[in-house]
Amino acid sequence: MTENYTAPENYTAPENYTALYEQHKIAGASFTDFGGWQMPLKYSSELAEHHAVRNAAGLFDLSHMGEVWVTGPDAGAFLDYALAGKLSAVAVRKAKYSLICQEDGGIIDDLITYRLPAAADGTAKYLVVPNAGNAKVVAAALAERAAAFDVVVDDVSAATSLIAVQGPNAEAILLQLVPAEQHSLVTELKYYAAVEVGINGQELLLARTGYTGEDGFEIYIPNEDAAGLWDALLEVGEGHGLIPAGLACRDSLRLEAGMPLYGNELSREGNPYAAGLGPVVSLKKESDFVGRAVLAELKELGAGSTSGRKLVGLKGLGRRAGRSHYPVLKDGNVVGEVTSGQPSPTLGYPIALAYVDVEHSAPGTALDIDLRGKPEPFEVVELPFYKRQK
Repeated sequence: MTENYTAPENYTAPENYTALYEQHKIAGASFTDFGGWQMPLKYSSELAEHHAVRNAAGLFDLSHMGEVWVTGPDAGAFLDYALAGKLSAVAVRKAKYSLICQEDGGIIDDLITYRLPAAADGTAKYLVVPNAGNAKVVAAALAERAAAFDVVVDDVSAATSLIAVQGPNAEAILLQLVPAEQHSLVTELKYYAAVEVGINGQELLLARTGYTGEDGFEIYIPNEDAAGLWDALLEVGEGHGLIPAGLACRDSLRLEAGMPLYGNELSREGNPYAAGLGPVVSLKKESDFVGRAVLAELKELGAGSTSGRKLVGLKGLGRRAGRSHYPVLKDGNVVGEVTSGQPSPTLGYPIALAYVDVEHSAPGTALDIDLRGKPEPFEVVELPFYKRQK
């Protein structure tokens, strides 16, 4: 993740530290700037952290992510207008992956939105979670788009921490901190859903989503209580193989799972159809939404991209890995560009995501990646590269 992150031109990183910064220092973390935040890249070995998540559990600090509450009588209708998906149709305590787009169809961010139980007066309540580097931009865009709606947009990112437990042992670890009478709330929680539950003596929002390809949970907690929960999770998780995990393994995990990263696979210059996210765009909803006209035209074009390129997965047939921005070749001619790539710790061969010309995007197509002047053979494959056994 960090290796592929490219800061905007003339960008100056602010001194942003999560509430868990001291915990990371104590654990021996190596830090890196990501989206303006000092975040743990790794603690000891990124490979060990990767394999821990695949085989046991990893503990992640995701407090650099944004949290924006949207409440009010028009909350559902407003989000239908502001985002590309139909959020008004989301059931209470469920979540939806969506996009916030520009008028020209370019992607401002990809995000997850949770619908929570209505307030005492029946007012609808949603939590929008944007990516770290885009949190302020998304909050500002939502506030601007809310002008004609009876809603309140409240950016609580600065006061909120987010801790994730990912891996096959994640559920067992959470049950150590949840009261016995609430265990069913955890065990019966479905993927892309959320519930308020007692964790370490507090009522907190627990979600079951994730960005690793494994089962896992995210816990939203006030900054002042984050360190206590982090320490408690490490203590009860020790017997389940839980270790802290940084951004380096988070990137290799999400790449194996074929999940896009904003700034790599997604951008304002791209669009949902080229990125393979056409199903996220709800053109059937009755209301208008920002970017609808252009996105409808792009869908009609079929290719979904003005450049005629499509996001694909590439499996390496050799041992050398492609990296972000490396050219993709067909018979020596440039037909695309890598957006993310590295050796897969789980699969044992190089993998990459790349935008390639549509005529070369079918699974089974033989391509090369230009590795500093030397072509390395790759093959187009179906995504994801890795899928956990349930």
